[in-house]
Amino acid sequence: PGVTVDRKDGQIRKLANTLVTDLPGIYSMSPYTSEEIVTREFFLKDKPKGIINIVDATNIERNLYLTLQLIELDIPMVLALNMMDEVRENGGTIHINELEEALGIPVIPISASRNEGIDELIDHAVHVAKYQERPGRLDFCEAEGSDHGAVHRCIHSIMHLIEDHAEESGLPVRFAASKLIEGDQRIADQLKLDQNETEMVEHIILQMEKESGMDRTAALANMRFSFIDKVCRSTVVRPRESREH
Repeated sequence: PGVTVDRKDGQIRKLANTLVTDLPGIYSMSPYTSEEIVTREFFLKDKPKGIINIVDATNIERNLYLTLQLIELDIPMVLALNMMDEVRENGGTIHINELEEALGIPVIPISASRNEGIDELIDHAVHVAKYQERPGRLDFCEAEGSDHGAVHRCIHSIMHLIEDHAEESGLPVRFAASKLIEGDQRIADQLKLDQNETEMVEHIILQMEKESGMDRTAALANMRFSFIDKVCRSTVVRPRESREH
């Protein structure tokens, strides 16, 4: 985030017939900043064939939040774990296979500054885009605890309710349901729900808030962070931390 503010297009070296769009870096898919709006509109309107999601491996928890939101778009995606050289030099590691299995997408360790892993990343990106290999899972609310159960039921009830509208407006249904829970007016407008449906959505969300004891945004964020925490506990081996740190 903070480097690219507009989109830039280019071709992959030595690969004719490819187009890569570099989008502004963002932390979430909420339409609050100009970067988030540019990036989000690109996914929803231009419908790219695939996504290369570049994540700072030294700060993986913070970055996986966006990854989960991108997976909900149901677009073929590879996760590039950047700065893996730093992780290793500090004495840490990340279990790539386990991370791939948990997220349902290919994960490629790279070091952009040292040009390591880039060819493998491009091979995987071109492959998932060409064969339209979508994420293996879209659901991250299977954690233990009644609060996640409430979120799970809420998301799926709304998905069921808006399915036809999402298809008509070209929106990924899981993404649209999550956005409605977050109170995203842009998505609500695109779905063109009638008053009865809008009231039903609100009723479902209020029920979830009551069951989980959290407000809608917190309940959704909590579900995602719980999943990330569980994944990181089983896949990330912490480096030795310096005394000063």
